[in-house]
Amino acid sequence: MWNVVKGLLKRLLSERQRGILRGWYVRALSRMRSGDLIRLANLHRTDKWDSHWYARHYEKHFGELRKKKLKVLEIGVGGYSDPLEGGNSLRMWKYYFPRAMIYSFDIYDKSALQEERISIFQGSQSDAIFLQKVCREIGPLDIIIDDGSHVNRDVIATFQHLFPMLNPGGVYAVEDTQTSYWAPYGGDSVHLDNPDTMMNYFKMLTDSLNYQEFDRPGYVPTFFDKSIVSIHFYHNLVFVYKGDNNEGSNVVRNNVLRPGTAGADPLIESHDR
Repeated sequence: MWNVVKGLLKRLLSERQRGILRGWYVRALSRMRSGDLIRLANLHRTDKWDSHWYARHYEKHFGELRKKKLKVLEIGVGGYSDPLEGGNSLRMWKYYFPRAMIYSFDIYDKSALQEERISIFQGSQSDAIFLQKVCREIGPLDIIIDDGSHVNRDVIATFQHLFPMLNPGGVYAVEDTQTSYWAPYGGDSVHLDNPDTMMNYFKMLTDSLNYQEFDRPGYVPTFFDKSIVSIHFYHNLVFVYKGDNNEGSNVVRNNVLRPGTAGADPLIESHDR
């Protein structure tokens, strides 16, 4: 039945009229299904579902934040150089986060795609001065999603610059980490311990979670040691959570292993006392 209706509309309406009608349909259904991110991804024709399978992970990690007043930044608008193409996922986020302000930037001018609660800048994620300008203008963020160049050095440098801009409890997501293995993007499929790839960078940061267990007298914790509370890896997708990593160790004090633990199991000892 629906195919019959679509066929009739195609004959009766111009392409522009069909576009307007579809826009009304998408907006109405997006409001009705705003809590279903997979449905929204399909409605807005993003690649976060069916091409990739990110929406289910985003729903898991962002679900509790959905109705809060947030500032969300997604790097990359999409649509390449066409000023009227792209913005699909920005509109998806707008409906999923009904009280959020959605920000983005792209190397191409995408200002024509701005609308209520969607603000877009023009610039490159490899430009530190531009990133500083954006940060000054929009202030601390709650969610950052890197769907930009996917070049390994860009992803790492952008994380190092923008992660400090997250509010406590904020989440930083990096998409399409498969380029960590692709040479044209600075990746490496041969040397899987290559420190210049994004996957090895984020794997290295997992040690920051346990910096208080290091038996290294005089160790000075980094900002990331003190500010990363969890890291979650999925196929081609990473989430990094910001907070106060201050749980402490039950056997190490000031990065010195407690005397008398050698030759024994300090974890068992501490539990038995």
